[in-house]
Amino acid sequence: MNNISLLNQYAINYLSKYNSTKKNLERVLKNNVMRMNNLKKSDKINLFKAINKIIERIESKRIINEKNFAETKITALFHRGKSENFIKNSLFKKGVDNNLINKTLTNFKNINPEWESKSARTFARKKRLGKFGNLSSKERDLAKMARAGFKYKIALEALGYN
Repeated sequence: MNNISLLNQYAINYLSKYNSTKKNLERVLKNNVMRMNNLKKSDKINLFKAINKIIERIESKRIINEKNFAETKITALFHRGKSENFIKNSLFKKGVDNNLINKTLTNFKNINPEWESKSARTFARKKRLGKFGNLSSKERDLAKMARAGFKYKIALEALGYN
């Protein structure tokens, strides 16, 4: 079996375990090629060139779906208590288009109008801040919420300081 087919098989195995974007899959495949120490430099260059073809083939079979990835990631991060800013940055780092991020977040907001308040409460509960903790310091708790990306009004409400 040649190296390109091995790389193709690695991509399919990766996608069977993880939902991904094109950009993220490209990063994963490049890292895999970099870790192949038994190859000559020319072989690695050929593998790097083949990565785009592999991704195009996988995309043509509709195995990669960035919209589905964004929806799943938003829901997962919401349940983990993350803010809108954190979610946007996380999706952007994974290679999701800004327009798709905004559109998917808008749809999520329409379905769950109070989602950011719920997410802020989850974050406060996990970090034992405000009414969920020992009421140590209002300023310290608000600062932690601000660093997590929550708006002041939402942070006050989640911490029970309003």
